[in-house]
Amino acid sequence: MQWNDIGYLISKTRYNENSIITEFFTERHGKCSGIIFGATSKKIKNYLQIGNKLNLNYNYKTDNKLGYFNTEIFMAHTPLYFENNKKLSCIVSAMNLIKLLTVESQENAKIYNLIDHLFLILQANEWVKEYIFWELKLLEFVGYNLNLEKIVQSETIENKKKYFVKSNTEKKYVPNFLIDREEKNLDKITLSKALKLIGDFLEKNVLKPNNINYPNARLEFINLLK
Repeated sequence: MQWNDIGYLISKTRYNENSIITEFFTERHGKCSGIIFGATSKKIKNYLQIGNKLNLNYNYKTDNKLGYFNTEIFMAHTPLYFENNKKLSCIVSAMNLIKLLTVESQENAKIYNLIDHLFLILQANEWVKEYIFWELKLLEFVGYNLNLEKIVQSETIENKKKYFVKSNTEKKYVPNFLIDREEKNLDKITLSKALKLIGDFLEKNVLKPNNINYPNARLEFINLLK
């Protein structure tokens, strides 16, 4: 059995000397795993970069047995950022989140289109701010909406409006731009606080309940922004 599709490379792991096991998030088949034979050859290894978009031909014998991919490059997104460590790290972190938060063989056009949008975000002036909203949208699409606008409270401190969420044990301030989205010229501290807020939610509500370790790729990305 076989099918053809287009998909983004979201992970790769060495299988043997010449082959790798890959995961793609595809347009019509969702996340799918398979072997690429001869992946270390000069002909194809250069375009097997995390985040690149490829034409895929998938062959398999049964649904519960790993198949194999034949691939051709469709759009080489990632090489555009080989000299920009922050954006390159962002791509790797985003694809890692797609890998962790999606299930096998479940079509999701919203997530596929969200990956498309990621590469438009990277061209924006305030791309880190836009990427933060991208992560929030991803969480929403997989069923973990923070609903910040519905749960925040506000107070005025030194004539400045502050947003916060409050539980029985703590009071946590929320960066204003997550609520007042038109706020611009954000500093690194504000952006880092927003990423930490999302990371805390991710760890508490998604990762720990499913016994998943916090992704190193996201930590590395955040550290590069400091």
